[in-house]
Amino acid sequence: MSRVNKKLGFTLMLATLFSAATVYPQQSSRLQEKIDRAIKGTFEIDSFRTKAISIPPKLQEKTIAKFDNNQFFQIMAAEQSLGYAYVGSAASMKKKFEYILMFKPDLSIKKSKVLIYRENYGRQIGSQRWLIKFVGFTPSDELTYGENIDAISGATISASSMTNATADVLKSISVLIQNEVITPSSQLNN
Repeated sequence: MSRVNKKLGFTLMLATLFSAATVYPQQSSRLQEKIDRAIKGTFEIDSFRTKAISIPPKLQEKTIAKFDNNQFFQIMAAEQSLGYAYVGSAASMKKKFEYILMFKPDLSIKKSKVLIYRENYGRQIGSQRWLIKFVGFTPSDELTYGENIDAISGATISASSMTNATADVLKSISVLIQNEVITPSSQLNN
């Protein structure tokens, strides 16, 4: 291979890596499909639309979790709000995994789901048997791995990371409530 072709190949590889790194949270099609399926299954609907929650940059500085690039949105069917969802990523042993937290209109967790997990070990965190432990927690609750969220043998890093990420999202939503960006509602009993 000529020197020019090697440089071109290397440049294309770097461009590909850079563009792949910037895909999230402008969701990849695979991730977007998983998000859509999770919402449809959780809210038991065939069609929905999402409405991004706009959070001023100054307020984002006060939140622990990231709230940029449409990671937090309202889920609508017709003109009715079904709830909210947050899409984030958390660390596993060597890589990151993507997850979604879905909330009822009162902002209690309706369901949590691991969307894409890239490790060979620790996959137990994707089990609904474990993830159901997050259901019902609200922005005023404290989450502690090993106390009110069960520890998982063989998935300590990922399970702890998921717990901490969920706790950070709940604390951040509390900041949004306090600053009147969103208001909990009890209009639906989902």
